[in-house]
Amino acid sequence: MIGNIATIGYGIATLGPAIAIGMIGAKNQEATARQPEVSGFLRVNMLIAMAFAEALGLIGFGAGIVFGV
Repeated sequence: MIGNIATIGYGIATLGPAIAIGMIGAKNQEATARQPEVSGFLRVNMLIAMAFAEALGLIGFGAGIVFGV
């Protein structure tokens, strides 16, 4: 029973990075609308931030598989 609860907990932990990726994309669109001349720079920063947030989600997902068994 402990493994099942841990798996659910790690699954819920991946919601944070998913929300973060959505917020990153929304703020990037807002910043691009305000200053279109820096859109290339903003895109690079957005992709780096999304990669870090996605890595946290993958760590949570992997930990749920590894420790949930």
